[in-house]
Amino acid sequence: MTQLTSLGITTLPLDVLSQPSIDTCASQLSSLDILVNNAGAMYAMPISDLSIPKAKELFDLNLWSYLAVTQAFLPLLLKSNGIIANHTSSASVITLPFQATYNASKAAVAVYSDTLRLELEPFGVRVVDLKSGSAASNMGTEAKVLAGKAAILPKGSLYEVAKERVERSMSGVDYQKGAVSAEVWAEGVVSELLKGRTPKVVWRGKGAWLVSYLALLPSWVTDGIWKGMTGLDVVAKAVNVAGKGK
Repeated sequence: MTQLTSLGITTLPLDVLSQPSIDTCASQLSSLDILVNNAGAMYAMPISDLSIPKAKELFDLNLWSYLAVTQAFLPLLLKSNGIIANHTSSASVITLPFQATYNASKAAVAVYSDTLRLELEPFGVRVVDLKSGSAASNMGTEAKVLAGKAAILPKGSLYEVAKERVERSMSGVDYQKGAVSAEVWAEGVVSELLKGRTPKVVWRGKGAWLVSYLALLPSWVTDGIWKGMTGLDVVAKAVNVAGKGK
């Protein structure tokens, strides 16, 4: 924030999980052209092992905060015929193992966003879905904060047969390889939002366009890809070997 201030940009505190903070921030603005809902965190864990309270925490941040912020700033956007850009991620259209809670939260935002687009169209407010691929961020750190520690399988997990491979997948380290910088991602998104014809969806970041095409393919094609990416194929082999040894 200090860097932004040095560039002459005015910054305001905003806790998207606090309604009083949201209301206070909104009350300090007299106009608004573009609202970007970008807050979010990751929670990776097999469905059979995940913590329901932690999953609810993730939805509070990844979904409900978007609605709360949008409602608070909507009066300003109605005056300016502005734009609402919701960061849903390319994860909203794929079924990546061990990321069900995160993907489901992003899919929920995507449906909410597209519905909002239709509802606000008569009033001149445009809504854009940002389906981003990998971009450099502190998402991994946020995931550790949410989980209380790095992603580790609980003792007795079904996936202990391939513990090291699964935990590597849960860490997200492989997905960040080759990720575009935050600056490159932001420049691309801004150029799309400022086009004469505002797009409904913006695909930016490493792998985003690939995911957009894979989402069109039948599951019998993509299942193998997702299994290989996450180590679920290693789990299947380990379970098969263990079964033969009985």
